[in-house]
Amino acid sequence: MDTLDLSRRQVLKGSAAAVAIGTIGSLTGLHANQARAATGDASRLAPIPSPYGPLSPVADRTTGLPLLQLPPGFSYQSFGWTGDAMADGRPCPGRHDGMAVMGNTTRGRAPFVLQGRGRGAELVLIRNHEVGAGTPIQAPGMYDTGDLGGGRLAGGGTTTLYWRDGEFRAMEASLGGTLVNCAGGLTPWGTWLTCEEIKTDLVSSTGRKHGYVFEVHPDAERTTGRPLVALGRFSHEAVAIDPHTGVVYLTEDDRNKSGLYRFIPNDRVGRPGSLENGGRLQAARVRGRPNADLTVATIGMEVALEWVDIADPDLGPIPSGGAVPDVSPTDTLSGPFAQAWADGALRMARGEGIWYSNGKMFIVDTATGVDATGRKGRGNGAVWVLDVRTQRMHALFVSGNQLAAHNPDNVTVSPRGGVVLCEDGGESPDQYGPGSRLIGLTRSGESFWLAKNNIALTNTEIARAGKTVAEGDYRSNEFCGACWDPFGRTLFVNVQTPGVTLAITGPWLHGPL
Repeated sequence: MDTLDLSRRQVLKGSAAAVAIGTIGSLTGLHANQARAATGDASRLAPIPSPYGPLSPVADRTTGLPLLQLPPGFSYQSFGWTGDAMADGRPCPGRHDGMAVMGNTTRGRAPFVLQGRGRGAELVLIRNHEVGAGTPIQAPGMYDTGDLGGGRLAGGGTTTLYWRDGEFRAMEASLGGTLVNCAGGLTPWGTWLTCEEIKTDLVSSTGRKHGYVFEVHPDAERTTGRPLVALGRFSHEAVAIDPHTGVVYLTEDDRNKSGLYRFIPNDRVGRPGSLENGGRLQAARVRGRPNADLTVATIGMEVALEWVDIADPDLGPIPSGGAVPDVSPTDTLSGPFAQAWADGALRMARGEGIWYSNGKMFIVDTATGVDATGRKGRGNGAVWVLDVRTQRMHALFVSGNQLAAHNPDNVTVSPRGGVVLCEDGGESPDQYGPGSRLIGLTRSGESFWLAKNNIALTNTEIARAGKTVAEGDYRSNEFCGACWDPFGRTLFVNVQTPGVTLAITGPWLHGPL
């Protein structure tokens, strides 16, 4: 992840409440066949055999290269590589990250349909580029064109890709002038919320700050580049919206000082630009347990949430001062987290992906657990499920071993209710060799391997494929941006580096996805 040095620090207004470490709820609903670690904590130590079958290298239908290992009967095609020409002739930026399908089929179920492009399923995908200071993306929506210091410019943003009848059609820039666009989320009205994953008080020469959420329209020309300041300024990871209430849920990726937030908009009509009309940012607190520590969890753990208001969502980072356990006094807290913690809010290890499905928020904490030396917030990760009606949250999956899952990050849920996790843990060696993985979850929270990164490219292979990326072994690079078409037929996903988007199809009905 690209970051910028903090240039200024603010002092939190008001006095901080006394820190009280809450106890964690008792284990409930444990599965009879779950593995137990030596400490007695319940976690998954190994995956189950994939219901789709074993993995093996499969050639890309676009380039002929074996970029993925997949189960029998699955195929894929690549598109939107780093360096590929976009509609304006400029090269596609790199570091592909969060992504979603904006929708649209000629059957009229989604809010935006491409016109004049023939018959069949017509989709718009909007994709993040997790670039810090770099070459700016020249896009219709531009936020910050100023100097960040030393001639550095904001290089992050989004691109928009068009897909029709199972084929890639075109690609264009949609948002530029932002920093470290990691994940984000789809809105019920068919736009994309892209999140800057950066905690900084840096101000550019144009007076712009960073650490915001931005709305990207599927029609790139209608993207404004205006920050949604009321959604908070912190190291955003992802967002998801409850379509029944319009409430926006947000995760924060800041080790051992990550809050879980929600935003209650003033305007709940739900349309492009409606979130610009303000609202209330709140942080989750475990009922009856102030400052509850969720950096270590066990399968079945359940907590009841309540919410506290954040008085100043735009407050910049401040020194920790030793207020938070396992966090250096010289480290910084985001302004929203510092205010939330003072009011007894919970903390996670590193909040990452979040996805809404059927009244539930699937929330990933990529570092839940402890490492070999016992340090908190440095484990293999977990998936929490929040019932938005009851506001009760339980741990569906906790990885106690890299084989079960190695730091899951982005998450998506298929139209049939199947959960897919993108690993961000590095090589993740297993019986199929090195390489990060796509992980599937069964309804009971058991993990299985769905795909494996197999990208290792020579200059000869790159030239034959007509690409411009550098030669190298990219198998340890993360999967990200997984999302489904509206019918659950195609799983789109990115490999961040060398920067490629993949469309995977196959016999999904043979398993839980």
